[in-house]
Amino acid sequence: MADLNTMIRQLEELDDQLVNCMRCGMCQSVCPLYAETGREADVARGKIALLEFLGHKMTRDAKGVKERLDNCLLCGSCAAACPSGVKVLDIFLKARSIVTAYLGLSPIKKAIFHGMLARPALFNGLLRLGARFQGFFTNPASEVLGTSCSRLMAPILGDRHFPALARTAFRDRGDVNMPAGEGGLRVAFFYGCMTDKMFPSIGHAVLKVLKHHGVGVFMPVGQACCGVPSLASGDMASFETLVRTNLKHFGKGDFDYLVTPCGTCTEAFHHIWPLMNSGFTDEERARIDMLKAKALDINAFLVDVLGVAPAHASPDARTVTIHDPCHLKKSLGVSGQVRALVGANPDLRVVEMAGADVCCGCGGSFNLQHYEESKKIGRKKRDNIVAAGAEVVATGCPACMMQITDMLSHAGDRVAVKHPVELYAQSLGR
Repeated sequence: MADLNTMIRQLEELDDQLVNCMRCGMCQSVCPLYAETGREADVARGKIALLEFLGHKMTRDAKGVKERLDNCLLCGSCAAACPSGVKVLDIFLKARSIVTAYLGLSPIKKAIFHGMLARPALFNGLLRLGARFQGFFTNPASEVLGTSCSRLMAPILGDRHFPALARTAFRDRGDVNMPAGEGGLRVAFFYGCMTDKMFPSIGHAVLKVLKHHGVGVFMPVGQACCGVPSLASGDMASFETLVRTNLKHFGKGDFDYLVTPCGTCTEAFHHIWPLMNSGFTDEERARIDMLKAKALDINAFLVDVLGVAPAHASPDARTVTIHDPCHLKKSLGVSGQVRALVGANPDLRVVEMAGADVCCGCGGSFNLQHYEESKKIGRKKRDNIVAAGAEVVATGCPACMMQITDMLSHAGDRVAVKHPVELYAQSLGR
């Protein structure tokens, strides 16, 4: 159980943020979960009401409070639409950490976060072993999307259609430490867990693009998860361990920018690490602030810094529609840059889908705990993609790529799912 004085201080800080909510209900109109359930408890206003006198409510029904808090995508749609500027995501992340500190982690989550995720060498080794033997437990689902399904693993995976673990993880290429080239810039590349283990083609595309533009790259393979999955489950201890691991590798700051191909990872550097920094030393906080100033999504870096611009589409260009990940657009304001980057490939033409910035329903751990609700939201995204008539859907979040791939595969659609940087890299030749 957490230290009592620390918990009291955290509860007081939370109370100070709750008073800004006017109960206007604007969050109802944009919440993808509320659109499916119609439950007031699922919308931000309902959860904020739950958090009033949180200390008292935890002593009466801590598990019930946790269940209601966990039933949230953390997509940020409510915060983006709030006329009062209530920092809803900040409130929910802090509340989850308070409740988890009071209750403790479940044995399963403790094994995942403390036993594996916070120990990158072990985590990587286990997944490398899983990639080697996954063929014994899975069956092909879609050749176009490269998905598999598994009746044998159904108690764990449900009826998901999922991309296979990469046989060769991106990190297996080793450290990269190249000086600045013709462009005069050098970036640190934080590739993130899903690029490393599920979509290494994204990482290779990033390196190809940076080399093409004469940008030096610093990429240590000792980097760890950004910590958001741990924090979303309220596990501050694992979060702080992961942050410190990454500070060890990136904290010197001998680069101009830190780029990532994942909106959530960028948001971690830009907002979440500074927000949840009370357990760090002054020196660690200074390094966190330095990384915040240098962190950029790869789409924003290529367009806003390097000046990549759309080209004229060829007559036989393929059509691409774009899904805007929640953290990328709503939290970081990166949207037009994605379209510019995709449009820089003359063999592609962008067509907009309806509801491009509506959540796909993944929500990280939400998808694992509430798959049926996640799937209902995801099917609406699938319908909009198909209605746009595109051959490819591009999105700047590997987690969104997994969710959308699952939905398209289940429906038997022949629509490829790609990261924008992959599509741009295709236009640069070999």
